[in-house]
Amino acid sequence: MSENSLRPSLRNQNHRLVVLVALAAAALSLLPIWGGSAHAQKREVPSTRQMVQYSFAPVVRKTAPAVVNVYVSSRVKTVTSPFAGDPFFERFFGESFGMPRERVQRSLGSGVIVSPDGVIVTNAHVVKSHGETEIRVALADKREFDATVLSRDEKSDIAVIKIKAKGERFEFLKFEDSDNLEVGDLVLAIGNPFGVGQTVTSGIVSALARSGIGRSRARASVFIQTDAAINPGNSGGALVDVAGKLVGINTLIYSRSGGSVGIGFAIPSNLVRLHVESALSGRSVAQPWIGARLEDMTRELAEGLGLNRAVGALVARIDATGPAAKAGLQAGDVITRIDGFEVADAHAAYYRLTTRGIGNAAELSVRRKGAIYTVKLPLAAPPKPGPDDVRNLSGNHPFDGARVMNLLPGVADELGIDESDGVAILSVRPGSVAARLRLRPRDVIVSVQESRVNSIEELERMIGNRQRLWVIGIKREGRLLSLEIPG
Repeated sequence: MSENSLRPSLRNQNHRLVVLVALAAAALSLLPIWGGSAHAQKREVPSTRQMVQYSFAPVVRKTAPAVVNVYVSSRVKTVTSPFAGDPFFERFFGESFGMPRERVQRSLGSGVIVSPDGVIVTNAHVVKSHGETEIRVALADKREFDATVLSRDEKSDIAVIKIKAKGERFEFLKFEDSDNLEVGDLVLAIGNPFGVGQTVTSGIVSALARSGIGRSRARASVFIQTDAAINPGNSGGALVDVAGKLVGINTLIYSRSGGSVGIGFAIPSNLVRLHVESALSGRSVAQPWIGARLEDMTRELAEGLGLNRAVGALVARIDATGPAAKAGLQAGDVITRIDGFEVADAHAAYYRLTTRGIGNAAELSVRRKGAIYTVKLPLAAPPKPGPDDVRNLSGNHPFDGARVMNLLPGVADELGIDESDGVAILSVRPGSVAARLRLRPRDVIVSVQESRVNSIEELERMIGNRQRLWVIGIKREGRLLSLEIPG
């Protein structure tokens, strides 16, 4: 065989060697250095098609066993007729006419095991209770277990549940610091879309710190946006990086059709981890009380303050006795950074303060009259209400059956209420006057008979005398409702 006939074979071998080297370099560039940040080393942009053609299979093998299907069954009683219990109708149709009937509501979602003893993170709306509830989780290996709820926070849409299985050890995912994510990072979404079974989709981080989206009422809610396909049933599933660590919990999508259009959102792992740690210690996640109300910047506000960009969190109001005032913050200040991270809006600011944690201090960069100041802000726990700040109301008035609370500093933030004046409704007793009037928890009573309500004492004085016509003012989700009710 001639020398020339060997040359094509050698060239092919050299080409394959170059491709293998390129693939190895690409894989290494995507893996974090052990013991350091995933972004501690400088990463290069792939320069060839071969450098981005690799398999996610090793990551999926590592992570999929820790992602579970969550099945929820709730037994609820429903009244089949508004005339149930009416003697006239019972005379003709029998005593069982219109009586409550029991039916089973079923829902499904996904969850992520985050500890070897079976602690699972999912969405609060996945395990929403409508009565007597049974939660069942199915693992990737088809084993099934009962589970119980440890904590459930509707405002942030995060729930922590635990598998009922003594002595069992489970595959679990470790948390990654979601602050290490960058736009363009590769991610995988794992869950149970439409109940078809465990499904893996891939994409990138499309954006960070998205806010004002979806069902979440928490001020500290920001989201990771991804184009990895997320569909109904994926709620509570895992968003993982290429190192196989948990960076987020998939929670919602933007879609006009109900299916994925490449705009999905996940709760960052740093906030999720805070909820897990709190649930395991038997407490709820409390947002730090700073004694200030923060608002989003608008173009008009930015122009009025002489700013060229409508970014940052505006200090709209200051409590003279709160931590913010003592630290030197003033109304009209614009918070631009917290602990070195840029603050896009009020949601981002509350997120940074919440994940920093009560008992710590946050370093704020503040713009005031064209100058930049640094403020060290201590993060305090919300003041606890005293026994006289909570009352159960009863009597011949519209609030019979309502449990109410004075809106003390920090209480409004804890309840997710934007008001600082008035009396908040904490709960409503079923069948009471307040329930029939459809008053709700987190409603704020602001006026009675067109007189302003500032405290429970004032409210009790106003409702002490019976009226022919009650006129009450209620603040609900930022809207003022005026109700006229016969006495």
